[in-house]
Amino acid sequence: MDIGKIIGTVVATRKDPSLIGTRLLMIQPLDESGESIGTPLVAVDTQGVAGYGDVIYMVTGGDAVSVLPSRRMPVDVAIVGIVDSITLSHAKHGDE
Repeated sequence: MDIGKIIGTVVATRKDPSLIGTRLLMIQPLDESGESIGTPLVAVDTQGVAGYGDVIYMVTGGDAVSVLPSRRMPVDVAIVGIVDSITLSHAKHGDE
């Protein structure tokens, strides 16, 4: 599971029938400190609640295809939750 930030929406005039009723959003992947990494991705919003500027959890590959138990979708990235907060611990083994 990775994190990213919603930076836009995608408008599709035609979709695979399994994607009807879902939204496609542009996601900028983030590292653990919230800095942008890589290139933006298109992701399906499986819950329909994410919005512009939200930091989200996303899954990729086979996990994204079967994120909804009721249907399989032809996607590579799926949003599965919204991040409330991130806490980093920089303690090394033995320092605890």
